[in-house]
Amino acid sequence: MVTEHSYKEYDLELEAVRAKVLKMGGLVEENILSAIEALKKDDVELAKKIIKIDDDVNNLEMEIDESASRIIARRQPAAGDLRMIIMILKASTDLERIGDEATKIARTAIRVNENPNIKKLKIGEIKLMVETVHAMLKTVLDSFARLDVSKTLEIAKKDEAVDDQYRSTCRELLTYMMEDSKAITASLELLVVTKALERVGDHCKNISEHIVYAVLGADIRHSTIREIKKTVGEN
Repeated sequence: MVTEHSYKEYDLELEAVRAKVLKMGGLVEENILSAIEALKKDDVELAKKIIKIDDDVNNLEMEIDESASRIIARRQPAAGDLRMIIMILKASTDLERIGDEATKIARTAIRVNENPNIKKLKIGEIKLMVETVHAMLKTVLDSFARLDVSKTLEIAKKDEAVDDQYRSTCRELLTYMMEDSKAITASLELLVVTKALERVGDHCKNISEHIVYAVLGADIRHSTIREIKKTVGEN
């Protein structure tokens, strides 16, 4: 017979795992911002620190996987509880991949610093993209903490905006490369950064979709903005 004590113990186990996901989220958020800062200031030491911190992110993902697997084995959760654990596992995977994108940007900062033939990257041209992606990450982490689906539509719309910004930046960089062969290497490095940011936006959207699945039991992957609005409403 399941006792009240068992329920409380289960809730504590689940909250402990969710807390690790939020810790992971804090690390990747800091790493994304620091990676852009390293790129702006040619700060190799900061870039190397980001790469090192990514090991902590990877270790947290493995801890979360192990803890969630243990809960499934011991508690055999069903319905909403099982959806919650699936959401936690998928969210941690997306956060780990966001950490990987931060590392890509950090490695770009190191390459640019070490190559005297590369012109200064025009970081200002991706400022809006950085701001949008950061806003998405903050919002989705808050939604995860609150189990709140009210910002799902907002995140989906911002992801579309990030995709538009990415395509626009690609066109601009291609123009630079055609006009000035000396700008090719720098432009290619900036393309790596913009693609990393675009992928961060995708992962944020994924996490918001996982939250909807956990809270409402609805799968909105591959849904249009209109379909998402129908499922979660507009806030």
